[in-house]
Amino acid sequence: MVGVPPEIQAYALARYSRSSIGMLESIQELSAQKAEQFLDTFYFQYGHRSIADLAHLVFGLEQISILAAMAVVDEPVWDGQERSTRYQPFRKTGWHLPLDVAETPAAPIFAQTAEGLFAAYDGLSGALLEHLIEAVPRPDTLNEATYRRTLRARAFDVARSLLPLATHTSVGQILSARVLERQIGRLLGSAYPEIRALGADLKVSCQLPASAPLSSEPQAAVAPTLVKYAEASEYAARVAHDLAQVAATLLASLGEPDRAAAVELVESSGDPVREIVATLLYRYDAVGHSARQVHALVDSLTEMQVQEVFELSIAGRGAHDDMLREHRGGGGLAFDVMVDLGSFRDLHRHRRCVQIPQPLTWSHGFQSAEEVFASGLGEQAAMGALEGGLGELYAETLVKAEQAASTVRLTAPLAADYLLPLAFRTRCLFKMDWAEAAYIIEQRTQPQGHFSYRRIAWAMYEALRARHPLLAAPIRATDPNGPQDLLRR
Repeated sequence: MVGVPPEIQAYALARYSRSSIGMLESIQELSAQKAEQFLDTFYFQYGHRSIADLAHLVFGLEQISILAAMAVVDEPVWDGQERSTRYQPFRKTGWHLPLDVAETPAAPIFAQTAEGLFAAYDGLSGALLEHLIEAVPRPDTLNEATYRRTLRARAFDVARSLLPLATHTSVGQILSARVLERQIGRLLGSAYPEIRALGADLKVSCQLPASAPLSSEPQAAVAPTLVKYAEASEYAARVAHDLAQVAATLLASLGEPDRAAAVELVESSGDPVREIVATLLYRYDAVGHSARQVHALVDSLTEMQVQEVFELSIAGRGAHDDMLREHRGGGGLAFDVMVDLGSFRDLHRHRRCVQIPQPLTWSHGFQSAEEVFASGLGEQAAMGALEGGLGELYAETLVKAEQAASTVRLTAPLAADYLLPLAFRTRCLFKMDWAEAAYIIEQRTQPQGHFSYRRIAWAMYEALRARHPLLAAPIRATDPNGPQDLLRR
């Protein structure tokens, strides 16, 4: 079937599965009115939720912040693409001014900081490209346009670290109405006004005809029935509030987070309840302790304490609420990853695993300019860039952003998160099976990949090889510490 509105398509396929007539005969009876009646009965009254898997919708989400885009794509079952920070310049993109800071005395500081980050990003991109052109000769087999485009991407690999989460980006997504309903509810429950408004816009857009129809004929509403009841979950909001308080209390004794390793392979406790409790505390730990630290503390808790935390996570669960992502076991391997926000967004795209991100924070800091330049540009070009003062520009820009954010935070705590540059690190627990670990390692250590996630994927491989050499042996990992070919794409 081509050119059929999503809900009518879902109706046709669902009706087809409940009838002895053929597909072509079934199609002849399609209508929006029959679709609405059918969906009201079977989807809402009988709870046949798989019907919504049959209606697929295509959205373009434009002029949203990177912070909002991270929330949009945070779905286990999701297909889409976000604007690339590697192949497109972002200088003219603009940035989002959060509502909670717009009318406050902190607004000028926010604007000045965002503009400063963009100016530094633009200047660093251009200067690094010139250094790369001097350091990397063009082969005769490579034309000038491809040569410059490839080196420009390498310059963007480093310079993108200065882009703040306020940066405007765009996302194209294709998803089923079932996933969309969950996505809208999750966005509506966000603490960030921009993300709540985005959820509301998605919901409203389903009640309207498509903005870009493939036919000139009158169009029906895209999905007027399947997502009409999508709302923020009171259950999820309550768990987030309660668990954040419990995590702050129980984890206070751990002291400072351990940030010594970029990747750690975390051992499961063997007890599924304690595993869930450790995951819950990790997820809502605003300080950012490692999964190993959290697991050690949970192992020391009494059965009563473990039970109390677990029961908090299921208290108030409504009739239509799914279990939390933290309740999922994932595979047998759990990698605690601390990585810059730019490369986290790349790793975030791997859907065949359970991802448990911690709250955004400035406390994990960023890698030094020397490390970043050497990894991204190669030793020769990095040396020239550092001697030219670009390392100082890089570090000073990030420090100034952090200082400005501390001032903005006094007035608008959530708005300060938008100033986080992509260089700052975040922490996320990735739970997966062996096949997915092998896929991520093989894909993300490829020489043409971004230097930051290459090192994370290699660290995953090394952690696996140290613990389970038999599992690591068949994986085709590429060591990022070897010679670099900056012209390979």
